[in-house]
Amino acid sequence: MPDHLSDGCPVSTCAVRRLQPGDEKRWDAFVADAPQATFFHRAGWRDIIGHLGHRDHYLFAERDGVITGILPLAELRSRLFGHSLISTPFCVYGGVVANDPDSETALTQAAVALADRLRVDYLELREREPRHPGWPVKDLYVGFRKPLLPDHEANLKAIPRKQRAMVRKGSGFNLEARHDGDLAAFYRVYAESVRNLGTPVLPRRHYERLQQTFGKDCEITVISHAGQPVAAVMSFYFRDEVHPYYGGSVWRGRDLAANDFMYWSVMQRAVERGARAFDFGRSKQDTGSYHFKKHWGFEPRPLPYAYHLVRAREVPNVSPANRKYSLFIKAWQRLPLPVSCALGPWLARDLG
Repeated sequence: MPDHLSDGCPVSTCAVRRLQPGDEKRWDAFVADAPQATFFHRAGWRDIIGHLGHRDHYLFAERDGVITGILPLAELRSRLFGHSLISTPFCVYGGVVANDPDSETALTQAAVALADRLRVDYLELREREPRHPGWPVKDLYVGFRKPLLPDHEANLKAIPRKQRAMVRKGSGFNLEARHDGDLAAFYRVYAESVRNLGTPVLPRRHYERLQQTFGKDCEITVISHAGQPVAAVMSFYFRDEVHPYYGGSVWRGRDLAANDFMYWSVMQRAVERGARAFDFGRSKQDTGSYHFKKHWGFEPRPLPYAYHLVRAREVPNVSPANRKYSLFIKAWQRLPLPVSCALGPWLARDLG
């Protein structure tokens, strides 16, 4: 693909280009200053996704040598799940971030033209607000965000009574929280957790790359009982927000309220690091994780992922909620953990 893609707005105004080696600092400087940008707009995700075997198409609008908008895109090809162009796969957020309407329009038009040229099934923009009137929208997911107060006791009181009791239950089992980045313990717990849900796990190397790429902005919390890990989560920090992103517990952790204790520990840790917002990520409506987050006092907010259909006739439903995947999920839940860890990466890399 050429560096210069299009003139979606007048030549004197801006041009759309593809991110090239050496442009990453300019890109991330724009992300740091743009109010609408998220952790998942950072340039580091390009290589993370590329190492999973997918081709990136990171686009930016430029005016007089200054970036005025960005759009991270990656192309996924899968025999099972089709051919797609997504902003951003493996991330809950994405889409266009721009300083002005001309730049936003130029990037959107460039993405549509690219999707048409690649003959993908669909283009998917994972934006947090409705931005594309007339585009089909998937209403499967909702997001959960809540302010954090600087006082731990105030945050604890803000948790609804029944959930607060679960946090205290976990504390009563003498659980220990460590935030020291123990990747081996994290992966052991997380791989078992997603296997129990019937979901393939990405390779351990994926999480190592996240640590290496994002440094102190990527933190692992491990919850242990009697010296044994029972819950773990990888969290991302961006500006004044914390995103507990990859998390779960082993079966024994459920009886110990380990998940409840873990997320409360992350809240405390985030306040100590200066965070003022807790982003609980996305969940499918009316699922276990959806209700778990509501019990914490978070109100669901629709995530209006927007679609430009190219070869597809309808919005895709690549989701465990799709009934055609139910038999696979049940079979996967019965796999021995070593087998699921060996086979999982081959499938999970296509579940963007």
